[in-house]
Amino acid sequence: MSTSPVSTGSAPPVMKPVPPKLSADEVAPRQGARWQSYITPILVVLLAVAVVITITRNWNAWEGGKVEQVTDDAYVRGDLTPLSTKVAGIVRAVDVTDYQQVHKGDLLVELQDDDYQAQVDQANAAVEAARAGIEENLRQRQLQDARIAKAMAGIDQARAQIAAADAGKEAVQAELIRARSERKRQEDLYQTHSTTQQSLEAAVAGEGNLSGQFAIRDADVNQAHTMLQSSELAAEAERRGKAVFESQGIQLQADLRAKQANLAAASVNIGYTKIYAPGDGTVGERQVRPGQLVSPGTQVISFVALTKWVQANFRETQLTNVKAGDLAELRIDQYPGQLISGKVVEIAPASGSQFALLPPDNATGNFTKVVQRVPVKIALDDSTFATNLRPGISVIATVRTRR
Repeated sequence: MSTSPVSTGSAPPVMKPVPPKLSADEVAPRQGARWQSYITPILVVLLAVAVVITITRNWNAWEGGKVEQVTDDAYVRGDLTPLSTKVAGIVRAVDVTDYQQVHKGDLLVELQDDDYQAQVDQANAAVEAARAGIEENLRQRQLQDARIAKAMAGIDQARAQIAAADAGKEAVQAELIRARSERKRQEDLYQTHSTTQQSLEAAVAGEGNLSGQFAIRDADVNQAHTMLQSSELAAEAERRGKAVFESQGIQLQADLRAKQANLAAASVNIGYTKIYAPGDGTVGERQVRPGQLVSPGTQVISFVALTKWVQANFRETQLTNVKAGDLAELRIDQYPGQLISGKVVEIAPASGSQFALLPPDNATGNFTKVVQRVPVKIALDDSTFATNLRPGISVIATVRTRR
């Protein structure tokens, strides 16, 4: 008879497997793999910390300290002058074609100048009339000088007549005094019957004759004084007349200067009917045609000078060590593979945004910092090659801050 095992009411103990004992050669690789799983996250964290520190604290110094500063925001520039009319008129001729090379002083556009020539002729006539008026005034003043001289001669003559009349009056007065004494003496003698009636009558007649002469001499003196006074008044009147002519002469001189100014303005206006090339260069597309009516300020053609340069717009963080005189290397898209040397000649005194039509005002509203760009002017070493460039073409500019 078989016997069954007795249940004790509890599960039998589970026996855990015992891992096999590893040798030293097998333990080392597993520890290395464990360390490698920690190194990768640590490197990522360190790299992120380095990037954050570089960006927030020393990024600008790292960028500005580079020996070569490169930008592709660069273009060829040149003096582009829009030539416009100064006066209104009808276009007589356009003496150039589109994109033609010209030299300084070449006639580009000509307006009809008939109206302006008539204004010049009219102004010339006015100037000549003003000069004739001045000449007439000069002749009048010379005539007044002659009249003044005549009046002065009359004064001198009147004074001489006064002197002569006074002398004659004094002589007659002396004779009259003697005649009166003789009459009194004859009267006294006649009272004593010491003289004759005839002698007394002769003495009385002599006294009367001298009295009449004395009255005439006195009248001559008064007449001479009257003539002197009249001559003096005439001389004063002539002097005042000359002063009037002198003031008129000043006015005529001013009028002449005004007429000459009008002539100069008319001559300048007729000069504006011809538009010349301001220098050696190339013209753009013609904007007017013969027979067209133009007003002041109408653009007729554009002029591009021969002198060219490169304007490179560097970020402000790149200009730490950039200065005038630094060497530059230029790669122009029009000439691929060709390296052109140049030199920094000027750095703009302000960023490009400050020269904009509407400069930004960062004192209002929200603010987001944007790296600004500053124009840098680079001159090409080969000036002959520079004349062949066209303003506006793209350039990659590299500036070496240290040699």
